[in-house]
Parts: sequence; structure tokens; C-alpha cells
Amino acid sequence: MAATRGLFLTAAALRAVTPWQRGRLLAASRGPWALREMSSSSPEAGEGQIHLTNSCVQRLLEITEGSEFLRLEVEGGGCSGFQYKFSLDTVINPDDRVFEQGGARVVVDSESLAFVKGAQVDFSQELIRSSFQVLNNPQAQQGCSCGSSFSVKL
Repeated sequence: MAATRGLFLTAAALRAVTPWQRGRLLAASRGPWALREMSSSSPEAGEGQIHLTNSCVQRLLEITEGSEFLRLEVEGGGCSGFQYKFSLDTVINPDDRVFEQGGARVVVDSESLAFVKGAQVDFSQELIRSSFQVLNNPQAQQGCSCGSSFSVKL
């Protein structure tokens, strides 16, 4: 699927991979039930959660189709030791955890989950870029100023 190098998969890159259909409804227009509580595909749903912000849910509903979801991975690199990687995917592996909210799904493999459990996934739209990003990661000790990489708590 759409694999990119680096921290952010920009909105333009995501649209190139998955064209947005203008007729698709946003989560906010579907009513209050669309932003229901997050669920997980595993039994320990209360432990090691990834939280999705409303803007993340909205954007994922706009750009994904059918069985597509946002995959979050952590890989070595960046100026602080580890970096986040986002991509659109359709294959769920046996070691993946699925986090769903309002019909939007984020999938994290078990190795990456150890580095991001308890964090928030957000979609930020600014004048200079639009991107998915990880916020409030309790596993991160510090990060670079742009938020593209982080070091872990020991």
C-alpha cells in the first residue's frame, strides 16, 4: 500500500493514494453516535489504548474507503532515536491491535504499541502542512521540536 519514509504522510500524499469522494459525510454530520467510545479488537481494551481525536476520526472517514485504515508504526531513526510512520493499509496482521472510533480505524502492531500505548493520534491542518501526528505519548521522554521523533522513557 502507501508506504512513505518519515514521520508524516501529508494530506496531499494521502489523497494521491486514496482519492477523497466529495459526497462522503464527515463524522460530525452523522450525529453524536458517530463519535462513540473507542473499542479495541483485543480483550484487554482498557490497557494500552490509542486514543483518536475528533479531527483524526473526521479526516480518516474522508480519505479511507472500504477496508482501508491508518497504520501507525514506530521505527528507529530521527534525531531523538525513534520516529512515527503513518500509512494507509488494508491488511491486518495477527500481531496487530485495532483501535476504532466512529467508524475510523487505526492499527498498530504489537512492537510499535509498546512505544505509543496511551498516546493520542490527531490530524492537524496548518497553513504549511496537514498531517497525522502522535500527541501526548506517555512512553516518550522527549522529542524533537517538530514532533517527528522521540526518545523513550527508560
